[in-house]
Amino acid sequence: MTLNATIADVTARIQDRSKDSRALYLNRMRRAAEDGPRRAHLTCGNQAHAYAAMGDAKDRLVGETAPNIGIITAYNDMLSAHQPFERFPALIKDTALKNGGTAQVAGGVPAMCDGVTQGQVGMELSLFSRDVIALAAGVGLSHNTFDAAVYLGVCDKIVPGLIIAAATFGYIPGVFLPAGPMPSGLPNDEKSKVRQQFAKGEVGRDKLMEAEMASYHSPGTCTFYGTANSNQMLMEFMGLHLPGASFVNPDTDLRDALTEAGAKRALEITALGNDYRPVCDILDEKTFVNGLVGLMATGGSTNLVIHIIAMARAAGVLLDLQDLAEISDATPLMARVYPNGLADVNHFHAAGGLGYMIGELLDAGLLHPDTKTVMGDGLSLYAKEPKLKDGEIVWEDELRETQNDRILRPAKDPFAPQGGLKQLSGNLGRGVIKVSAVAPERHIIEAPAKVFSDQQSVKDAFKAGDLNQDTVVVVRFQGPKANGMPELHGLTPVLANMQDKGHKVALVTDGRMSGASGKVPAAIHVTPEAMDGGLIGKINDGDIVRLDAKAGTLEVLGEGIADRTAAQPDLSDNGHGVGRELFDIFRQTVGRSDAGAGVVV
Repeated sequence: MTLNATIADVTARIQDRSKDSRALYLNRMRRAAEDGPRRAHLTCGNQAHAYAAMGDAKDRLVGETAPNIGIITAYNDMLSAHQPFERFPALIKDTALKNGGTAQVAGGVPAMCDGVTQGQVGMELSLFSRDVIALAAGVGLSHNTFDAAVYLGVCDKIVPGLIIAAATFGYIPGVFLPAGPMPSGLPNDEKSKVRQQFAKGEVGRDKLMEAEMASYHSPGTCTFYGTANSNQMLMEFMGLHLPGASFVNPDTDLRDALTEAGAKRALEITALGNDYRPVCDILDEKTFVNGLVGLMATGGSTNLVIHIIAMARAAGVLLDLQDLAEISDATPLMARVYPNGLADVNHFHAAGGLGYMIGELLDAGLLHPDTKTVMGDGLSLYAKEPKLKDGEIVWEDELRETQNDRILRPAKDPFAPQGGLKQLSGNLGRGVIKVSAVAPERHIIEAPAKVFSDQQSVKDAFKAGDLNQDTVVVVRFQGPKANGMPELHGLTPVLANMQDKGHKVALVTDGRMSGASGKVPAAIHVTPEAMDGGLIGKINDGDIVRLDAKAGTLEVLGEGIADRTAAQPDLSDNGHGVGRELFDIFRQTVGRSDAGAGVVV
């Protein structure tokens, strides 16, 4: 199939823009790779320290012909999605020994749970934790004794942070191993209804707690299609997972077999063998375009708009919001998974999942077929499904028919002809909006502004009856420089209730609002942020704001607004408490959100 013209043009533009930075990056990776096995450059004393705890595997490590895997793990049992990783190092080590190699836990990285910190002060550390994870993984791999790395991570900032580290150590191969989603619990739409009822005071906290516990109920990733599951999709479209690995439930025979197969594959693709596949060769411009196509076709998380730009920069690839917007316009929306539909990721996987989608998108000419992956050359390897037969993993051709067309549709008959994300630009700057869950009649909102500097003030105004009207809720000083750009997901029940009363409602913010947030139009990641001189810092109550997702515009209407004195926030409490003191340097040095909001890239 001929490659889609828009995909080809955007890819060529990215390649041209990235020419110098990509060449510099690859030159560095090639020089590092030429040094040969990492352990060859350690002194005897260095090596003795590195192998002291390795028991019978010491002899293999001292030699230069047995590959050694470094495990970077984000295990903790605070995150349900990461709790299954407790067992993975033992599986990986055992597999390595059986296949002539060794494996060591190179280091652990922090992994906070956004579900725990939603609406809490700790959320102000969430975005910055991505860069901490990259730094921590770098420390683990700096021991320089590894021929390949295996990365254990699933959730919001963890996978992007690990990708930044994997790209930085791109001269060694890397395989990402997921843990899988928890089994389906209380349907996400029913949980959302209870949240709205609680916000209106119709049910008590006991009913809210009952609903939440029935939804988030066991080890595994949360089952809605938010950032965590968008990460897993991305790793498959970008060829860093094994095919079909993303949405297999934890603690099952197939899950364990995929983990073992991933460890074995990591051994096979080192420079010591005949199929050397360093991360730097996988993470090229075509691979990132494929990832963006997957994001748009599935209606994935808005957080990935920030993260994928930062991830690409770590590999010398320069992405722009315009690239994302044009790819979205060219990509059909093929999936309906909550909040874009009623199904969860388990239902999506049963309907055909990522293997079906990749096959369809390849046939439609919307994916680059010739990318390198950890599995081999060509993305068609990922249009297959893993099966466990006689205790061994085999990959079979995926069914080429959807098993449920209310969840998953072919590229020629999609739910919508375009993807779920749009770029917005105008006198308020640049931002993005996720429209895949927003009804078409709400794609254009023009209404008076109500301006707030924190989300609690919005909730208080709602309870006081001050938002019982058509309103564009403007929440500013929520960007990375102001307070670390916390999620504003806690505003969803309030905004949804306003909308359900028949009001025209939209959110405009220089902060983040997860793609799991649903049906209210939200212009997010507005750049420049208020702390960086953006016009959002000069809006007053009553100013008319127009959000037009169809035209891709975001404007405050009226004369003389730019001449006003900018609002001055009270951020005196933002720099201390719950560890925020430690992140002052991050707030001072962070980049713009449209450039990935990076500190280390």
